[in-house]
Parts: sequence; structure tokens; C-alpha cells
Amino acid sequence: MLETSLLCAFAFLAGFVDAIAGGGGLIQVPALFAFFPSAPPAILLGTNKLVAVTGTTLATLRYLWSVPVSWKQVVPAMTISGVAAMGGAKTVMLLNPGAARPILLVLLIAMVAYALVRPALGQSDGSTEKLPSALLYLTAALFGFYDGFFGPGAGSVLMFVLARFFGYGFLRAAATTKLLNLSSNFCSLLLFLATGNVLYLVALPMAACNVVGGFTGAHLAVRLGNRFIRWIFMIVCLALIAKLVADLYRGG
Repeated sequence: MLETSLLCAFAFLAGFVDAIAGGGGLIQVPALFAFFPSAPPAILLGTNKLVAVTGTTLATLRYLWSVPVSWKQVVPAMTISGVAAMGGAKTVMLLNPGAARPILLVLLIAMVAYALVRPALGQSDGSTEKLPSALLYLTAALFGFYDGFFGPGAGSVLMFVLARFFGYGFLRAAATTKLLNLSSNFCSLLLFLATGNVLYLVALPMAACNVVGGFTGAHLAVRLGNRFIRWIFMIVCLALIAKLVADLYRGG
């Protein structure tokens, strides 16, 4: 009972943080691995996906009530993200997802450094009409594959890309990220479900708490706007960097 309560608390916090700036996997995935150290990685990542898809759904709906979305570009990007996520989920059953940590660490450090020297990043929406859709679709493919393969940090990286290269404000970037994240989570979850890699007794109560956290985080993001999201984004990125450095130091 205590174990389930603690996991539910982690799920609420993960949903809250992930809805604002990504990085919920930083909280939820290590918690699952800590409580079930002998379980295969695939079954814990599958459990995480079932939990995450519920919170992401409610967070996405909350964003859609208030934030405009470029559906003409986003719908194909969601499809690509979902297909790529299934490929990533299949790959995680064959390879160690920890191999992605050094690459993610370098990306996060570069993102934080850039955001520090560019305080205007993500503070307002720029024009994106002239950007080639192919760039967004390539981004969606890379994001989806990584999200299905490992997950933590995927949303934060995508938000940065949308703000830096597509001129999105952080609020619009968060809403678009949630849509792609919903697609990648759902499609990779299908593969985990089909292969029996989900702990339902653990996932269902965690999912209920993740929903509450996700909706609460998205609601605050909409109410408080770009500046608030930027601060949470920076905190999440720094926490991810610290976690990855610790994992690499321990050889985990």
C-alpha cells in the first residue's frame, strides 16, 4: 500500500511537470525502476507509457481549449511521431535505452546555454508560415522514435526546437508538444500492450494521479503563460542534466 501511494505521488508530480515543460519521465521512470529493480526495462517503460498517455490526454485537451494550433502541419506530424514511436518501442526490446543518455546530456546542456544567452526565447510567437513542413516532420520522426525508445527529456527537447527554430512561444510550443507526445505515447503503448509489457495493477492507480497532475499543470501553464513555462522549462532541463550526470557517474 505504501509502495503504491508513493508511486502515485510520483505520477502526480510527473504529470504536473510534463504538462508544462516536458521531463515527466525524469520523475516517473526512475521511480518505477527504483521500486522494481529486477523487472525487465521493457515492462517498466510500457507501464510508464500507460500512465503517461492518460495524463497527456487531459493536458492536451486543456491546452486545446485555449491555445491555437497549426493543424495543417500538426496532424501529419502527429502521424509521423506515432509511427516513429512504435519503431522506438520495438527497438527498446532489443537494445539498452541507457545508450541514449550521453546524447541527451549534450543536447540539454546546449539548450540551457542557449536559453540563458537568449532570454527572449519562447516569449512570443513568431511567423512560421515560410518554414518547410518537412523540417517539422523530420523533427516529429526523431522525437517520436526517441520517445518510444527511452522517453525522459523528449518533450523538453521538442519544446526547445519549436521555440528556437519555428518561432513558437513557449505556450504554443507546449500545446504542440503535447499533441505529438500524445500520438507517440499512444502508438508506442499499443506495442507494449500487444507484447504484454505493462503492469496493470501498478499503472492504473498511477494513471489516475497522472491525469490530475497533467490537467493541473496545463491549466497553470495556460493561466500564467510563456514566462512561467520558461522558468519551469529551465528547471526541468537542469534537473535532467543532474540526473543524467549522476547516472553516467554511477555507470547506470
